[in-house]
Amino acid sequence: MVCGVDLAGTVVSSEAAGLQPGQQVIVTGWGLGEERHGGFAELARVRSDWVVPVPEGLDTRRAMAIGTAGLTSMLCVLALEAHGLTPERAGDLPVVVTGAAGGVGSVAVALLARAGYRVAAESGRAGEPEQAAYLRRLGASELIERTELADAPPRALDKERFAGAVDAVGGPILATVLRQTRYGGCVAACGLAGGADLPTTVHPFILRAVDLAGVESVRCPTELRRRAWERLAAELPVDLLDAMTVESRLDEVPELAGEILSGRTRGRIVVAVGG
Repeated sequence: MVCGVDLAGTVVSSEAAGLQPGQQVIVTGWGLGEERHGGFAELARVRSDWVVPVPEGLDTRRAMAIGTAGLTSMLCVLALEAHGLTPERAGDLPVVVTGAAGGVGSVAVALLARAGYRVAAESGRAGEPEQAAYLRRLGASELIERTELADAPPRALDKERFAGAVDAVGGPILATVLRQTRYGGCVAACGLAGGADLPTTVHPFILRAVDLAGVESVRCPTELRRRAWERLAAELPVDLLDAMTVESRLDEVPELAGEILSGRTRGRIVVAVGG
């Protein structure tokens, strides 16, 4: 099995209408690298209905700097918008992004700040000067140490602190965020880096009308993908994208995997497959 859950490249040949040789395209999800051969290859054959054209304003490198993580971030933003959350409705309360230094979190912070929200960034290394500077540059106006949310007393409800949230962590942190989200707020949940359990009660839902919106990008409908990619091309500042991105060679992937699992990376890593 060839790994790699996403890819971007140039069409070599196509049997599908609307996809022409020479066209730059993106494929994310649909089981790439999990159920079928993935993106760590110089040539890939994929179904035409998985393919999204690279939007104007992006190239293949920046598309992969965004990747599955960035697509998931925009889907979370769309979920908050569908709930009715706007910067005006958020008012003085921030939207919190958990796991803010990771791939999903970094893009989410940048997108939300660019849209005009106040952003609180939660990270296990928020107290480190370099990490704090990185999150501030992305647009975070408030930094939260992980232990502040992970170790909060498990009460039924806490003081209303957030207008909404993008959660890539799950577990006790998600439970705390739900307890601290204000009346009528929305939490877009897309990850489980901090655990698959959810030690909470029904109180945030039945006493504060908080919504928990699940976000999934692997089998996301193609039309929604296209919309998300167009928004990313238009709204994600390329200078911030470039600042959060480093490039690696394919032979460095095994070492990088260990770094990722140990929490020693941040932002986005683009793998240059073709040498």
